[in-house]
Amino acid sequence: MTGTPLAAAGIAQLEAEGVDTVIGTVVNPAGLTLAKTVPIRRTNAFADPGLGASPSWHAFAVDQSGIAFTPDVGVVGDQRLRIDVSALRIVGDGLAWAPAAFFEQDGTPVPACARGTLGRVEAALTEAGIEAVVGHEVEFLLVAPDGGRLPSTLWAQYGLAGILEHEAFVRDVTRSAGAAGIAIEQFHPEYGANQFELSLAPQSPVAAADQLVLLRLVIGRAARRHGVRISLSPKPFADGVGSGAHQHFSLTSPDGPLFSDGAGAHGMTAAGESAVAGLIGGLPAAQGVLCGSIVSGLRMHPGNWAGAYACWGTENREAAVRFITGGPGNPRGGNVEVKIVDPSANPYLASAAILGLALDGIKRQAALPPEITIDPATLSDSDRERDDVVGLARGQAEVIAALDNSLLLRGILGDPAVEMVVAVRRLEHERYGDLDTEQLADKFRMAWSL
Repeated sequence: MTGTPLAAAGIAQLEAEGVDTVIGTVVNPAGLTLAKTVPIRRTNAFADPGLGASPSWHAFAVDQSGIAFTPDVGVVGDQRLRIDVSALRIVGDGLAWAPAAFFEQDGTPVPACARGTLGRVEAALTEAGIEAVVGHEVEFLLVAPDGGRLPSTLWAQYGLAGILEHEAFVRDVTRSAGAAGIAIEQFHPEYGANQFELSLAPQSPVAAADQLVLLRLVIGRAARRHGVRISLSPKPFADGVGSGAHQHFSLTSPDGPLFSDGAGAHGMTAAGESAVAGLIGGLPAAQGVLCGSIVSGLRMHPGNWAGAYACWGTENREAAVRFITGGPGNPRGGNVEVKIVDPSANPYLASAAILGLALDGIKRQAALPPEITIDPATLSDSDRERDDVVGLARGQAEVIAALDNSLLLRGILGDPAVEMVVAVRRLEHERYGDLDTEQLADKFRMAWSL
């Protein structure tokens, strides 16, 4: 997944366009975006053999000091970061960017690598005759350079005032993203003061996650140019709204789409129903990957549109799995939105878990549970039990244990990836599990920021 080296003419063209530095990024199990840079003429060396990186890169924690060493990841050893030059993009001001992945020194992929893990799941879907596309959403909060609140005198939920107050920033992001080849579908103020959301055009799974990482880089750079920063915390302020990182996906077989034009519920095919069933059934175990940080539980409450119940419903924003039917309003056809994903998640691992659970459901021909057509929080306990509606955990210790003990998620992601997610999240819980809501929000407001 590193692509063919750039020819001398390609390097020369980049130099002619003003590029002097290439950034390569990876996202580690704690959701941290890590990077190395090289001068433009070292681009091919960054691709092969790559740049050295300690295995501890997988173990870096979100508190800026912790390293979650495991029996397999410690101070001994060295791996290689190799960029995928086929995905290289120019981001302006002399910078180019490319996604990277972890390899051993002999060139074999590192099993714990998130981008490589998603690549394996994408290949498994292809082998099963299924094509997946993923569309990411990005929610973030504008904050002061020190992480403090910005004024919100002129702000209304989804209001024009928010765009006008931050017009220069909004236009800068739109322009910079377009120049970098990022396909933004919409960009708008969100529910919280100084909160924004962007939706990205769907792409194949690895390319979609790459695009998300690049967009976060673009947003972070634009914010700096306008004297502010972005918070990618799931709960930036204890008394404010949370931020999600919802993922949409659709699946297609040689016979056509799985979520449109079928004879099942709302146009799903039988395989589409099984995909949704597999996803819903696996959510409690997958929380550790999708929303497993020390802050994630602060968002996972009914009423937050965070999907606090493992169930599905058509256009139901309180269900963990929101189904969107195909039609004039959705010309790409039916798709599924996973509401519980938040910005602390590694997007590559999150997509791998979601798609792997869907594929498992298809292979098992899992039965679709009843649709929930109202807010699941308003159901009685007996109704939720009847319809197999499970409340998702809010406590991090329970979330970590469910992932650690899941043979299904270990089979999808591989033991090395699961064990590193468990390790970094356990470090968070052991060090900070006794902090109250306000202390957690304040400490980790900028943990995932760029």
